[in-house]
Amino acid sequence: MGRLLVNQEKLTPSIIEELMNVCPFSAMEEKDGKIEINAACKMCKLCVKKGPAGVMEFIEDEEVAIDKSLWKGIAVYVDHVEGEIHPVTYELIGKGRELAEKINHPVYAVFVGQGIKDRAKELLHYGVDEVFLYDYEELKDFRIEPYTAAVEDFINKVKPSTLLVGATTVGRSLAPRVAARFRTGLTADCTVLDIKENTDLVQIRPAFGGNIMAQILNPNNRPQLATVRYKVMNAPQRAEEESGKVIECELDSSKLHSNIEVLKVTKKEAEIGISEAEVIVVAGRGIKAERDLEMIRELANLLGGQVAVTRPMIEAGWGDAKRQIGLSGRTVKPKLIITCGVSGSVQFVAGMKGSDCIIAINKDPKASIFNVAHYGIVGDIYEVVPKLINNIKEGKGIA
Repeated sequence: MGRLLVNQEKLTPSIIEELMNVCPFSAMEEKDGKIEINAACKMCKLCVKKGPAGVMEFIEDEEVAIDKSLWKGIAVYVDHVEGEIHPVTYELIGKGRELAEKINHPVYAVFVGQGIKDRAKELLHYGVDEVFLYDYEELKDFRIEPYTAAVEDFINKVKPSTLLVGATTVGRSLAPRVAARFRTGLTADCTVLDIKENTDLVQIRPAFGGNIMAQILNPNNRPQLATVRYKVMNAPQRAEEESGKVIECELDSSKLHSNIEVLKVTKKEAEIGISEAEVIVVAGRGIKAERDLEMIRELANLLGGQVAVTRPMIEAGWGDAKRQIGLSGRTVKPKLIITCGVSGSVQFVAGMKGSDCIIAINKDPKASIFNVAHYGIVGDIYEVVPKLINNIKEGKGIA
């Protein structure tokens, strides 16, 4: 990181005006003939590059290099509810295994809860070298203080180079706390992960509303933390034989204390959501009226699938937010997805590009959705979709 330095003695009224015009974020304010930089500054350095020479300077902070050799291993936080392991955990183990092989590191899992010892052995079927188990009665229900303490204890003892966490409700609460404890960075909702030979984790995620794909590195801090949504990575196949071992860890009783008391746990009714669907039909901006969603539902029902929507449908009040695909919705990976009148914004594509087969219907031949589709139909959805429905009813398939 760094900071901007204003050489106030070089300022004149004309230079102040010039600098304020150069800044695209209105981050400069004039007070008593001096320039002050406010919180709107994005460190774009345009004032240094295009402003009057010598007035603005960018000063790099001196960073203390760390010994990366002291940190070894790719760790995965095991997300679970009462011992039932969330599928995102297996996906992260698969990615962790892939990253670890590139740098010859072990793969760890950190499992925190109560009565979970038998469940921990299941992770050994997926290529985990060591499962670090924190099994205490006080850890039965998720409470942020003791769970953070357990993960902190694991990191202090094992020193993994990287910790991957599922972007679930629990993961999104836990990961920032852990990052803060170690004064390290955290990249949320990564869509691509890679690793360099020097163990620097390459974290890629959409930024600026999905308009760019940002590549984020954390070269001077360890551990490196990243959260990943469910259905973004591929889970490995379960092996018949166990490999690795389970290590039971001890935690000081004082760290198990929490200011939160769980009075009651009410189980939520299980819902059939789009994240688990094998067939999805998506309604996009091309839908002209809410009643027209009926043909999308009919097509989905005939295919034994689920209906999903894009953000414009939610904003119009025509869909359930739980059925939205994209960065601000769900990530899906069905065997078949048919998009109807979907333009294919970066935000939407990030949530479905891992689908096995993508069929796109759009009357605009230049629509971005065709760049990711396996099959494209250029045509009006009000003509194409009814024909697909008739073909299926007549046993002709969707061809």
